[in-house]
Amino acid sequence: MGGVRTFQRIKTWKESTDLMRDARLDRIEHILARFPDRTFAFDEFGPLGIRPTAGGGWSGQGRPDRLPVTYHRTHGVTYFHGFYSIGDDTLWGVNRRRKGTVKTLAALKSIRAARPDGSRVYVILDNLSAHNGKKIRRWAKNNNVHFCFTPTNASWANPVEARFGPLRQFTLANSNHPNHPVRTCAPHACLRRRNANARHPDVLEAQGLGKVMLRPVRSDLRRMCWSAMQNRHGFQDHGGLYAP
Repeated sequence: MGGVRTFQRIKTWKESTDLMRDARLDRIEHILARFPDRTFAFDEFGPLGIRPTAGGGWSGQGRPDRLPVTYHRTHGVTYFHGFYSIGDDTLWGVNRRRKGTVKTLAALKSIRAARPDGSRVYVILDNLSAHNGKKIRRWAKNNNVHFCFTPTNASWANPVEARFGPLRQFTLANSNHPNHPVRTCAPHACLRRRNANARHPDVLEAQGLGKVMLRPVRSDLRRMCWSAMQNRHGFQDHGGLYAP
């Protein structure tokens, strides 16, 4: 840990203050370990507007790509509602003009349709008000759908979040789509390719420990960030053993 230093990006994370943090993480870890074939993750990302989006890509030496600047945006925004099947390693979704109870219910029905046998399914999602209203809870009870809410300020506990990053990078970064229909085609083409090359069930099983060890991973990340902060400000870290 000592001697050689390299230039690194410093990341931040959200520390949950939810009083039910441990209980909710316990439940998520339990269903990921015991029922991966019946567990799904759901979330939205956005708003997504029609505008040039900076990014990176291959180009000739000395000839970097350039994107124009826009001053007027008249297309409005959309939100991507994404669903991830833990057991199948498949990701799918739909673009909506807005978020809300009606859109969330449509998303949950899509998840329920993925397991039409009527047996219990689990859905990991955050506790947004549009996700846990009376109408949605009543539908979930009648259709054998059980919710596993992530703790407040702990979006990293939702497995679908890690899949949104590559989707943004491959379809939105370094783009300049003229309208929403064209921009919507890009993520769906990416999803079709991704799902056609989903990981084999044996690989998923071998990687299972990485999915359920939520808190040890966060603890290691906290220790790494604390050590990086000490190094950045010239503190003695004694091999990175300090912990907050």
